[in-house]
Amino acid sequence: MMARSLFVGGTSSNAGKSWMTTAICAWLRHRGLSVAPFKAQNMSNNSYPCREGGEIGRAQVAQAEACGIEPEPSMNPILLKPSGNGRSQVIVNGRLWKTLTAREYYAHADELRPIVSAAYHDLASRFDAIVIEGAGSVSELNLRRHDLVNLGLVTTVRAPWILVADIERGGVFASVIGTSHLLSPEERALFRGFAINKFRGDVTLFDDGVQLLERETEAPCFGVFPYAADIHLDAEDSLALKTRPQTSAPPGARTAIVRFPHLSNATDFRLLTWADWIAAPTAAEYDFIILPGSKNTIADLHWLRSVGLADWILDLYGSGARVVGICGGFQMLGRLIDDPTGIESDLRSAPGLGLIPSMTTLTREKQTKAVRATTAGGVTFSGYEIHVGVTVADAEISVVPFATLEDGTPDGFCTDRVMGTYLHGALESAEVCAEVFAVVMPSLADKTVNYQQLALWFERHGRHLDRLGFD
Repeated sequence: MMARSLFVGGTSSNAGKSWMTTAICAWLRHRGLSVAPFKAQNMSNNSYPCREGGEIGRAQVAQAEACGIEPEPSMNPILLKPSGNGRSQVIVNGRLWKTLTAREYYAHADELRPIVSAAYHDLASRFDAIVIEGAGSVSELNLRRHDLVNLGLVTTVRAPWILVADIERGGVFASVIGTSHLLSPEERALFRGFAINKFRGDVTLFDDGVQLLERETEAPCFGVFPYAADIHLDAEDSLALKTRPQTSAPPGARTAIVRFPHLSNATDFRLLTWADWIAAPTAAEYDFIILPGSKNTIADLHWLRSVGLADWILDLYGSGARVVGICGGFQMLGRLIDDPTGIESDLRSAPGLGLIPSMTTLTREKQTKAVRATTAGGVTFSGYEIHVGVTVADAEISVVPFATLEDGTPDGFCTDRVMGTYLHGALESAEVCAEVFAVVMPSLADKTVNYQQLALWFERHGRHLDRLGFD
């Protein structure tokens, strides 16, 4: 017996599709169903390696956690990772397949469609329910013939679907009503209704709006869902990135994070709520400068120099600031990054910042694995590697690693004022942050508690939930 399914589409990017999909996953699990998430095609540089191998979008990892199951490549069979110059790495079933422009990718749609179908039916044969997430807006009419992830998928698998709109963005009436009026008869037959997301204040003030939307769309509203500031989920893409400090910096821990053009895995810094994200030199003073991961390290290193940030970082380092590099940022700390076979771009090499006596060579083999490691200070944490390249210290240098993996392999480089690591997720550990920044970190709710709160949030504010087809 195949699983029951529900597709969650949006009026735009960052409307709350990932959030709502995760909430429905948690709600269905709370109701005793075995449930799995599915997103046919994701575009994000926030990815994560599955324990059994292969990388998928970070949002699907969170959704799997909400379902209480292990993430696997079938949950996100196609992941597009933008690498610059209009090109993206195409990850298929967790592994690098090709690097393509958008036009080249669309030309492969018919080849990729059976892969999407196989992944979906694999999950549907093993679970009671599948919650499917769309991408961007479901109304990109010019892309319909290439569609692998939105209403083309809905009509192929005959999935009932709902539409999510973000009222905080404005234009909610135009986006919901306009989307409903653009549906084909087949898409309309599977449309079950809409949900309004991120409402601030008294939701009853929107009662008239609900009635108007229901009348114009001839479909029910499944709820006006309030903004939930106390529930924290990983952001799927840079549109959801909070670039302004949410809290005051602890003494001695004023922090700037460089926002690269090809930034990857921004979720590494979700605990650093006091940090400034910067894209140009600033007169502010900082105790820590963080270079995050990058999908195109050499291009971002050239950008760092072109905007004056390279010299700015070195000046602050000379004045006593500490510099921390994660993955691509770690590679930038060395003397040189070499790309002899053009893995990232035609820019075959670039001098690094010279803060670490090391050289990185980019290689075709990609490291993707989840690990456990222990810092030099004795803190054990979970992390993950997703990178191309091997970093080697100069032969005459005795290196103190940032951390040591469970199998005894050293990772990274650590001095009093420079730290570098390949391990994404290190700074998602409150204990590691406390060690690195010498601050007392606030206690954080366990992820499981967040998912339980999310399930209750959905149930409390939802309407007509029996019409979703899971009773």
